[in-house]
Amino acid sequence: MTDAPLIPASPSEDDYVAQVATATPPPLLPEGDPIHLFGEWLAEAGKSEPNDPNAMTVSTVDADGMPDSRMVLLKDVDSRGFVFYTNLESAKGVELAANPKAALLFHWKSLRRQVRVRGIVEPVSQAEADAYFASRARHSQLGAWASDQSRPLPDRLALERRVAEAGLKYGLIGKVPRPPHWSGFRIVPQVIEFWRDRPFRLHERLVYDRVDGAWATKRLFP
Repeated sequence: MTDAPLIPASPSEDDYVAQVATATPPPLLPEGDPIHLFGEWLAEAGKSEPNDPNAMTVSTVDADGMPDSRMVLLKDVDSRGFVFYTNLESAKGVELAANPKAALLFHWKSLRRQVRVRGIVEPVSQAEADAYFASRARHSQLGAWASDQSRPLPDRLALERRVAEAGLKYGLIGKVPRPPHWSGFRIVPQVIEFWRDRPFRLHERLVYDRVDGAWATKRLFP
């Protein structure tokens, strides 16, 4: 008995032919408002993705120019941009403070789609951060106080002890204030690319570029 290969084989000609035969060719992606199109795709992902359709990769660079990526959750999106929250003293918080530019990647495997975003990063307002923090579960609020995110942890007990200390400090029912080192970032998109799987690697790619405050579109070879 042999082990299954770690990397799946590329689809065969017959695999692609079967896919084409059973699928209805979708219309071309519309060249309208990219935020509206993103909202439609996110809503579809919410119906088909088993976990966290709002999960996204955030990529930054450190002081040496080394790229750094991690998964976070999108918490708001509108015409101003894409918002997530974090400890400002974490690796991503420090990197974004020094170089306020980032790239995002959404990948919805069930839909065979992805969206790439590149843009300038700005902090959310204090009111936005306060409102979102207040909406979090109490234990998550206490965790924001307890965790020195991205810094060395001597052992798991040290984290649990700090969570317990935060709980004692703020009690069982009292309001937990937002930590001063915890807030959000908004990625103001300069480029948004929509990618959709097509047979034989002939994928569809539609790019929106922000030019003088308006969106210009172009299509790319796959």
